[in-house]
Amino acid sequence: MSSKYRPIAFVLNAKRTSVRVHPMKRLLDVLREDCGLTGTKEGCGEGECGACTVIVNGQAVNSCLVPVAQVAGAKVMTIEGLKGRHRLQRAFAEFGGAQCGICTPGMILAAVALGPHPTLEQVRTGLAGNICRCTGYEGIYRAIRKSEDRSKKK
Repeated sequence: MSSKYRPIAFVLNAKRTSVRVHPMKRLLDVLREDCGLTGTKEGCGEGECGACTVIVNGQAVNSCLVPVAQVAGAKVMTIEGLKGRHRLQRAFAEFGGAQCGICTPGMILAAVALGPHPTLEQVRTGLAGNICRCTGYEGIYRAIRKSEDRSKKK
C-alpha cells in the first residue's frame, strides 16, 4: 500500500472500526467499499440530495462530502446500524414513505437525527436537504409522524 494510506479508527454502528485508506477518501466510499455497508446510497455525489446521509456524532451529514479523516474518533451510524428494527423503518414501509428506496436510508437517518417527537415543521426543516424523486413528501412526513404517534403510546 502507498504511504498515503493511513489507519482511520472510528465507531461504526456501535462497533470500533479501523480502515487503512487515503484520509481524503469520501466517507461514503469507505462505508460502501471498505466496510461493505451498501445501505448508504450515492445520489448526486455533491451533497445536494441527501441519499448518502449518515449520522456522525448525533448529526445528520452527507457522507459524500466528508473525508474519512474527519470521522477519526467519531461515532458513525448508517442505516445498517438500525438493524431493521427501528420504528421509523417499519413506519416507512407501512405508511408509504418509501418507493424506489434510493432516498429511504438517508431520509430515515435524517429523521432519527431529529430526536424524539419532532413537530411537522421540524421534520420538514430537518429533511429539507433530502430529495425524493418518487413519492413526494407527504408519505414520508406521514410515516415519520405516525412512527412518533406510536412511540408516544408506549
